[in-house]
Amino acid sequence: MDNFDEYLRQGEPNKAEKAKIWKTAIGLQQVDGLKPSEYLINTARQNIEGDITIEEVIQRIDSYYKQHPKQSNNDRTEEADKVATRITEILSEQTFTFSPIEYLAIHRRLFHGIYKHAGKIRDYNITKPEWILDGETILYGSAESLNETLEYDFQQEKQFSYKGLNLPETIEHLARFTSYLWQIHPFGEGNTRTTAIFLIKYLRTFGFSVNNELFEQHSWYFRNALVRANYNNHSQNIYATNEFLLRFFENLLLSENHVLKNREMHIRYNKSSEKKEKSSEKKEKSSEKITRLIKNNTHITIKELAEQLQLSTRAIEKNIAKLKDSRIIERIGPDNGGYWKIIQK
Repeated sequence: MDNFDEYLRQGEPNKAEKAKIWKTAIGLQQVDGLKPSEYLINTARQNIEGDITIEEVIQRIDSYYKQHPKQSNNDRTEEADKVATRITEILSEQTFTFSPIEYLAIHRRLFHGIYKHAGKIRDYNITKPEWILDGETILYGSAESLNETLEYDFQQEKQFSYKGLNLPETIEHLARFTSYLWQIHPFGEGNTRTTAIFLIKYLRTFGFSVNNELFEQHSWYFRNALVRANYNNHSQNIYATNEFLLRFFENLLLSENHVLKNREMHIRYNKSSEKKEKSSEKKEKSSEKITRLIKNNTHITIKELAEQLQLSTRAIEKNIAKLKDSRIIERIGPDNGGYWKIIQK
Protein backbone atom coordinates (compact mmCIF):
# COMPACT_ATOMS: atom_id res chain seq x y z
CA MET A 1 0.00 0.00 0.00
CA ASP A 2 2.80 2.48 0.88
CA ASN A 3 4.68 2.03 -2.43
CA PHE A 4 7.96 3.31 -0.93
CA ASP A 5 10.08 0.60 -2.59
CA GLU A 6 11.23 3.02 -5.27
CA TYR A 7 13.29 4.85 -2.64
CA LEU A 8 15.00 1.60 -1.65
CA ARG A 9 15.84 0.81 -5.27
CA GLN A 10 17.18 4.28 -6.01
CA GLY A 11 19.78 3.81 -3.32
CA GLU A 12 19.92 7.36 -1.92
CA PRO A 13 20.95 6.58 1.70
CA ASN A 14 18.92 9.29 3.43
CA LYS A 15 15.72 8.59 1.49
CA ALA A 16 16.18 4.81 1.75
CA GLU A 17 16.59 4.99 5.53
CA LYS A 18 13.48 7.13 5.91
CA ALA A 19 11.52 4.78 3.65
CA LYS A 20 12.57 1.74 5.73
CA ILE A 21 11.41 3.41 8.93
CA TRP A 22 8.08 4.47 7.43
CA LYS A 23 7.48 0.96 6.06
CA THR A 24 8.16 -0.48 9.53
CA ALA A 25 5.88 2.07 11.22
CA ILE A 26 3.03 1.40 8.80
CA GLY A 27 3.53 -2.37 8.82
CA LEU A 28 3.29 -2.54 12.61
CA GLN A 29 -0.27 -1.24 12.47
CA GLN A 30 -1.25 -4.63 11.04
CA VAL A 31 -0.79 -6.09 14.53
CA ASP A 32 -4.20 -4.61 15.35
CA GLY A 33 -5.60 -4.87 11.83
CA LEU A 34 -5.20 -1.14 11.15
CA LYS A 35 -4.48 0.53 7.81
CA PRO A 36 -3.23 4.08 7.28
CA SER A 37 -4.98 6.62 5.08
CA GLU A 38 -3.85 7.78 1.65
CA TYR A 39 -3.30 11.18 3.24
CA LEU A 40 -0.70 9.68 5.59
CA ILE A 41 1.01 7.83 2.72
CA ASN A 42 1.27 11.02 0.64
CA THR A 43 2.49 13.05 3.61
CA ALA A 44 5.09 10.37 4.46
CA ARG A 45 6.30 10.52 0.87
CA GLN A 46 6.93 14.25 1.23
CA ASN A 47 8.97 13.54 4.36
CA ILE A 48 11.04 10.89 2.54
CA GLU A 49 11.65 13.34 -0.31
CA GLY A 50 12.92 15.87 2.24
CA ASP A 51 10.20 18.43 1.51
CA ILE A 52 8.90 18.44 5.10
CA THR A 53 10.28 17.38 8.50
CA ILE A 54 8.82 14.69 10.73
CA GLU A 55 7.62 17.49 13.04
CA GLU A 56 5.69 18.98 10.12
CA VAL A 57 4.23 15.55 9.33
CA ILE A 58 2.93 15.33 12.90
CA GLN A 59 1.42 18.82 12.69
CA ARG A 60 -0.28 18.04 9.37
CA ILE A 61 -1.74 14.75 10.61
CA ASP A 62 -3.04 16.40 13.80
CA SER A 63 -4.56 19.25 11.79
CA TYR A 64 -6.09 16.84 9.28
CA TYR A 65 -7.99 14.91 11.95
CA LYS A 66 -9.21 18.07 13.66
CA GLN A 67 -10.85 18.91 10.34
CA HIS A 68 -11.90 15.32 9.57
CA PRO A 69 -13.07 13.68 12.83
CA LYS A 70 -13.80 9.96 12.69
CA GLN A 71 -17.32 8.99 11.66
CA SER A 72 -17.69 5.99 13.98
CA ASN A 73 -16.04 4.28 16.94
CA ASN A 74 -15.00 1.45 14.62
CA ASP A 75 -12.94 3.79 12.44
CA ARG A 76 -9.36 3.53 13.70
CA THR A 77 -7.64 5.15 10.71
CA GLU A 78 -6.70 8.14 12.84
CA GLU A 79 -4.96 5.83 15.30
CA ALA A 80 -3.08 4.09 12.48
CA ASP A 81 -1.93 7.41 11.00
CA LYS A 82 -0.88 9.03 14.26
CA VAL A 83 0.85 5.99 15.73
CA ALA A 84 2.71 5.27 12.47
CA THR A 85 3.93 8.88 12.43
CA ARG A 86 5.03 8.71 16.06
CA ILE A 87 6.84 5.41 15.50
CA THR A 88 8.72 7.06 12.63
CA GLU A 89 9.70 9.94 14.90
CA ILE A 90 10.95 7.63 17.68
CA LEU A 91 12.89 5.33 15.36
CA SER A 92 14.53 8.35 13.72
CA GLU A 93 15.98 9.45 17.07
CA GLN A 94 19.41 8.30 18.20
CA THR A 95 18.45 8.11 21.87
CA PHE A 96 17.62 5.22 24.18
CA THR A 97 17.70 4.22 27.85
CA PHE A 98 17.19 0.62 28.92
CA SER A 99 14.63 1.02 31.69
CA PRO A 100 10.94 0.51 32.52
CA ILE A 101 10.57 4.31 32.39
CA GLU A 102 11.68 4.30 28.74
CA TYR A 103 9.25 1.47 27.98
CA LEU A 104 6.36 3.40 29.52
CA ALA A 105 7.50 6.61 27.79
CA ILE A 106 7.36 4.92 24.39
CA HIS A 107 3.78 3.81 25.05
CA ARG A 108 2.84 7.33 26.17
CA ARG A 109 4.41 8.91 23.07
CA LEU A 110 2.70 6.45 20.73
CA PHE A 111 -0.80 6.65 22.18
CA HIS A 112 -1.28 10.02 23.89
CA GLY A 113 -4.57 11.52 22.78
CA ILE A 114 -5.66 8.09 21.52
CA TYR A 115 -5.95 6.07 24.75
CA LYS A 116 -6.70 7.67 28.11
CA HIS A 117 -4.29 5.21 29.72
CA ALA A 118 -1.33 6.12 27.46
CA GLY A 119 1.89 5.51 29.39
CA LYS A 120 0.03 4.16 32.41
CA ILE A 121 0.18 0.63 33.80
CA ARG A 122 -3.23 -1.04 33.80
CA ASP A 123 -5.04 -1.59 37.11
CA TYR A 124 -7.24 -4.42 35.90
CA ASN A 125 -6.68 -7.96 34.64
CA ILE A 126 -7.10 -8.82 30.97
CA THR A 127 -7.74 -11.77 28.68
CA LYS A 128 -7.51 -11.84 24.88
CA PRO A 129 -8.98 -14.66 22.77
CA GLU A 130 -6.42 -15.77 20.18
CA TRP A 131 -7.16 -17.35 16.80
CA ILE A 132 -4.05 -19.54 16.96
CA LEU A 133 -5.22 -20.84 20.35
CA ASP A 134 -8.76 -21.71 19.21
CA GLY A 135 -10.13 -18.73 21.12
CA GLU A 136 -8.18 -19.39 24.32
CA THR A 137 -6.05 -16.72 26.00
CA ILE A 138 -2.57 -16.78 27.47
CA LEU A 139 -2.12 -15.74 31.11
CA TYR A 140 -0.98 -12.12 31.22
CA GLY A 141 0.64 -10.41 34.19
CA SER A 142 -1.57 -9.76 37.22
CA ALA A 143 -2.58 -6.13 37.72
CA GLU A 144 -1.57 -6.36 41.38
CA SER A 145 2.09 -7.03 40.58
CA LEU A 146 2.77 -5.37 37.21
CA ASN A 147 5.17 -2.74 38.55
CA GLU A 148 7.21 -5.29 40.47
CA THR A 149 7.22 -7.79 37.59
CA LEU A 150 8.35 -5.14 35.11
CA GLU A 151 11.12 -3.95 37.43
CA TYR A 152 12.23 -7.54 38.05
CA ASP A 153 12.52 -8.45 34.36
CA PHE A 154 14.47 -5.30 33.56
CA GLN A 155 16.80 -5.85 36.51
CA GLN A 156 17.43 -9.47 35.48
CA GLU A 157 18.27 -8.36 31.94
CA LYS A 158 20.57 -5.60 33.18
CA GLN A 159 22.48 -8.08 35.33
CA PHE A 160 22.75 -10.69 32.57
CA SER A 161 26.18 -10.94 30.97
CA TYR A 162 26.37 -11.59 27.24
CA LYS A 163 30.13 -12.05 27.49
CA GLY A 164 31.23 -15.40 26.10
CA LEU A 165 27.95 -16.06 24.25
CA ASN A 166 28.08 -16.80 20.55
CA LEU A 167 25.66 -15.04 18.20
CA PRO A 168 22.92 -17.74 18.23
CA GLU A 169 23.03 -17.86 22.04
CA THR A 170 22.80 -14.08 22.23
CA ILE A 171 19.79 -14.04 19.92
CA GLU A 172 18.11 -16.84 21.85
CA HIS A 173 18.44 -14.87 25.08
CA LEU A 174 17.15 -11.66 23.48
CA ALA A 175 14.14 -13.56 22.16
CA ARG A 176 13.47 -14.94 25.63
CA PHE A 177 13.70 -11.50 27.23
CA THR A 178 11.32 -10.06 24.62
CA SER A 179 8.88 -12.89 25.28
CA TYR A 180 8.93 -12.26 29.04
CA LEU A 181 8.53 -8.51 28.61
CA TRP A 182 5.58 -8.87 26.23
CA GLN A 183 3.83 -11.43 28.45
CA ILE A 184 3.63 -8.89 31.28
CA HIS A 185 1.33 -6.84 29.02
CA PRO A 186 1.39 -3.79 31.33
CA PHE A 187 -0.93 -1.70 29.14
CA GLY A 188 -4.59 -2.09 28.27
CA GLU A 189 -3.82 -1.74 24.53
CA GLY A 190 -0.79 -1.20 22.34
CA ASN A 191 1.55 -3.68 24.04
CA THR A 192 2.92 -5.34 20.89
CA ARG A 193 3.67 -2.11 19.05
CA THR A 194 5.35 -0.66 22.15
CA THR A 195 7.41 -3.82 22.66
CA ALA A 196 8.47 -3.88 18.99
CA ILE A 197 9.72 -0.27 19.08
CA PHE A 198 11.51 -0.80 22.39
CA LEU A 199 13.09 -3.97 20.98
CA ILE A 200 14.33 -2.30 17.77
CA LYS A 201 16.00 0.46 19.79
CA TYR A 202 17.45 -2.03 22.28
CA LEU A 203 18.90 -4.17 19.48
CA ARG A 204 20.65 -1.12 18.09
CA THR A 205 22.66 -0.89 21.33
CA PHE A 206 24.12 -4.31 20.48
CA GLY A 207 25.27 -3.05 17.09
CA PHE A 208 22.76 -5.20 15.24
CA SER A 209 21.62 -4.11 11.81
CA VAL A 210 17.91 -4.79 12.19
CA ASN A 211 16.01 -6.00 9.13
CA ASN A 212 13.02 -3.71 9.53
CA GLU A 213 11.22 -5.47 6.67
CA LEU A 214 10.34 -8.23 9.14
CA PHE A 215 8.22 -5.83 11.20
CA GLU A 216 6.82 -4.34 8.03
CA GLN A 217 5.77 -7.63 6.44
CA HIS A 218 5.38 -9.99 9.41
CA SER A 219 4.20 -7.95 12.39
CA TRP A 220 1.22 -10.31 12.86
CA TYR A 221 3.58 -13.29 12.85
CA PHE A 222 5.71 -11.54 15.49
CA ARG A 223 2.70 -11.17 17.77
CA ASN A 224 1.50 -14.74 17.25
CA ALA A 225 5.01 -16.04 17.93
CA LEU A 226 4.94 -14.19 21.26
CA VAL A 227 1.59 -15.81 22.03
CA ARG A 228 2.94 -19.31 21.38
CA ALA A 229 6.02 -18.55 23.46
CA ASN A 230 3.76 -17.97 26.47
CA TYR A 231 0.92 -20.51 26.13
CA ASN A 232 0.65 -23.79 28.00
CA ASN A 233 -2.19 -26.29 28.11
CA HIS A 234 -0.87 -29.39 29.80
CA SER A 235 -4.20 -31.23 29.55
CA GLN A 236 -3.88 -31.10 25.73
CA ASN A 237 -0.09 -31.58 25.61
CA ILE A 238 0.48 -28.05 24.32
CA TYR A 239 3.51 -26.25 25.71
CA ALA A 240 5.11 -22.85 25.37
CA THR A 241 7.70 -22.78 22.60
CA ASN A 242 10.20 -20.17 21.39
CA GLU A 243 10.57 -22.03 18.07
CA PHE A 244 8.55 -19.51 16.06
CA LEU A 245 9.96 -16.45 17.80
CA LEU A 246 13.49 -17.68 17.08
CA ARG A 247 12.63 -18.05 13.40
CA PHE A 248 11.58 -14.41 13.39
CA PHE A 249 14.70 -13.27 15.26
CA GLU A 250 17.03 -15.27 13.01
CA ASN A 251 15.46 -13.65 9.95
CA LEU A 252 15.57 -10.29 11.70
CA LEU A 253 19.22 -10.36 12.77
CA LEU A 254 21.01 -13.14 10.88
CA SER A 255 19.43 -12.67 7.43
CA GLU A 256 18.11 -16.22 7.58
CA ASN A 257 15.27 -17.07 5.22
CA HIS A 258 12.81 -19.06 7.35
CA VAL A 259 9.36 -19.18 5.81
CA LEU A 260 7.04 -17.41 8.28
CA LYS A 261 3.49 -18.76 8.19
CA ASN A 262 0.93 -17.85 10.83
CA ARG A 263 -1.05 -21.05 10.31
CA GLU A 264 1.91 -23.16 11.42
CA MET A 265 1.53 -21.62 14.89
CA HIS A 266 -2.09 -22.70 15.27
CA ILE A 267 -2.39 -25.30 18.03
CA ARG A 268 -4.38 -27.53 15.63
CA TYR A 269 -1.92 -27.17 12.78
CA ASN A 270 -1.78 -30.37 10.76
CA LYS A 271 1.61 -30.99 9.17
CA SER A 272 0.28 -33.79 6.99
CA SER A 273 -2.19 -31.35 5.39
CA GLU A 274 0.68 -28.99 4.73
CA LYS A 275 2.63 -31.75 3.00
CA LYS A 276 -0.35 -32.51 0.75
CA GLU A 277 -0.61 -28.83 -0.13
CA LYS A 278 3.10 -28.62 -0.93
CA SER A 279 2.80 -31.72 -3.09
CA SER A 280 -0.04 -30.11 -5.00
CA GLU A 281 1.97 -26.90 -5.40
CA LYS A 282 4.80 -28.85 -7.00
CA LYS A 283 2.49 -29.81 -9.85
CA GLU A 284 2.58 -26.19 -11.00
CA LYS A 285 5.61 -25.67 -13.23
CA SER A 286 8.34 -23.31 -12.07
CA SER A 287 7.84 -21.17 -15.18
CA GLU A 288 4.14 -20.80 -14.34
CA LYS A 289 4.96 -19.79 -10.78
CA ILE A 290 7.46 -17.21 -12.01
CA THR A 291 4.93 -15.76 -14.45
CA ARG A 292 2.31 -15.55 -11.70
CA LEU A 293 4.69 -13.75 -9.32
CA ILE A 294 5.74 -11.33 -12.05
CA LYS A 295 2.09 -10.52 -12.76
CA ASN A 296 1.67 -9.65 -9.08
CA ASN A 297 4.88 -7.58 -8.93
CA THR A 298 6.48 -6.39 -12.18
CA HIS A 299 9.50 -5.05 -10.22
CA ILE A 300 10.30 -8.39 -8.53
CA THR A 301 14.00 -9.35 -8.66
CA ILE A 302 15.71 -12.63 -9.52
CA LYS A 303 16.79 -12.94 -5.89
CA GLU A 304 13.24 -12.39 -4.62
CA LEU A 305 11.88 -14.99 -7.06
CA ALA A 306 14.49 -17.48 -5.87
CA GLU A 307 13.62 -16.84 -2.21
CA GLN A 308 9.86 -17.10 -2.70
CA LEU A 309 10.05 -20.25 -4.83
CA GLN A 310 12.93 -21.76 -2.85
CA LEU A 311 15.00 -22.28 -6.01
CA SER A 312 18.54 -21.27 -6.89
CA THR A 313 19.08 -18.01 -8.76
CA ARG A 314 20.57 -20.08 -11.58
CA ALA A 315 17.33 -22.08 -11.88
CA ILE A 316 15.32 -18.84 -11.97
CA GLU A 317 17.57 -17.40 -14.67
CA LYS A 318 17.13 -20.52 -16.84
CA ASN A 319 13.35 -20.32 -16.54
CA ILE A 320 13.40 -16.58 -17.25
CA ALA A 321 15.42 -17.21 -20.40
CA LYS A 322 12.86 -19.79 -21.58
CA LEU A 323 9.99 -17.41 -20.85
CA LYS A 324 11.71 -14.67 -22.85
CA ASP A 325 12.39 -17.05 -25.77
CA SER A 326 8.74 -18.09 -25.74
CA ARG A 327 7.68 -14.44 -25.83
CA ILE A 328 5.76 -14.79 -22.59
CA ILE A 329 7.67 -12.04 -20.75
CA GLU A 330 10.18 -9.37 -21.60
CA ARG A 331 12.46 -7.10 -19.61
CA ILE A 332 11.94 -3.36 -19.92
CA GLY A 333 14.98 -1.30 -18.90
CA PRO A 334 18.13 -2.38 -17.01
CA ASP A 335 18.41 -5.05 -14.31
CA ASN A 336 18.49 -2.29 -11.70
CA GLY A 337 15.55 0.07 -12.10
CA GLY A 338 13.75 -1.77 -14.91
CA TYR A 339 10.64 -3.96 -14.77
CA TRP A 340 9.00 -7.04 -16.28
CA LYS A 341 6.25 -6.97 -18.88
CA ILE A 342 3.85 -9.84 -19.49
CA ILE A 343 3.40 -10.31 -23.25
CA GLN A 344 1.04 -13.30 -23.18
CA LYS A 345 -1.79 -12.86 -20.69
